[in-house]
Amino acid sequence: MQAWHAGLPVGPSYAGQILTVLSSVLAAAVDDGLIARNPCRAASVQAPRLVRRKVVPWTSQQVATIGGALAGNDYAPAGTGRFAAVVDCGAGLGMRQGEILGLPVDQVDFLERTVHVRQQIRFIAGKPVFAPPKGQRERDVPLPESVSRALAEHIRQYPPRKVTLPWRFLDGKPRACSLLFTGIRGAAVSRLAFNNHVGQPARRAAGIPDGNGERTGMHQLRHRYASVLLAGGVDIRALSEYLGHHDPSFTLRIYAHLMPGSDDRARRAIEKALSSA
Repeated sequence: MQAWHAGLPVGPSYAGQILTVLSSVLAAAVDDGLIARNPCRAASVQAPRLVRRKVVPWTSQQVATIGGALAGNDYAPAGTGRFAAVVDCGAGLGMRQGEILGLPVDQVDFLERTVHVRQQIRFIAGKPVFAPPKGQRERDVPLPESVSRALAEHIRQYPPRKVTLPWRFLDGKPRACSLLFTGIRGAAVSRLAFNNHVGQPARRAAGIPDGNGERTGMHQLRHRYASVLLAGGVDIRALSEYLGHHDPSFTLRIYAHLMPGSDDRARRAIEKALSSA
């Protein structure tokens, strides 16, 4: 089992997920009396150790350049800017890509200045479905004035289009929503198509080289959002809620190095402790 796991032609994170799923299947087989024990739980079988690299958010200039590139991307009719407001949702609301592409207009509350994140678009066997946000974590995110204006202008230029998709599963109950972002013909936008035909050209226009998706993909807009909030003094617990994380400690592990003045606070704390010793 360890040799098989070590030889998987995927990254450490995905290999760990595969091992977890297989272990749960074999645990069920033990419960059903089909096998005597779960080989995945042997002491010699260990998931690969993950080396987590520090998040390096995009700069404000990179975000602005990407927004400008999206405004004239060839994926939409020339000069329409159909996807320009995606950048505002990512960098200004901290939403995930699937949540942005699945955002209905009635979940943007302009009066209360809040965006209600209640669903996303997922693809199962290449077909889109509406689904709850990652981890089932619905949330409310403050709507900044600049993002409110950008979304209002987007709605004026590109009125929301009604899209009907199954809920959660391919055979799920149909759900109709008026989405802010759709393709040219009013269909749900494929994440793969968006990344290949919209996100990648915009990244290159901003001078960001191709590479690891976590560092160069649209998910970086969430990192930008988190870094700006931390610089503005928003605490980790609130940021965790806005991002839809399951635990503030998870948020802290990712973004602790971006918290302002941590080095200075550490020095002062140690100096105070040593001076009083």
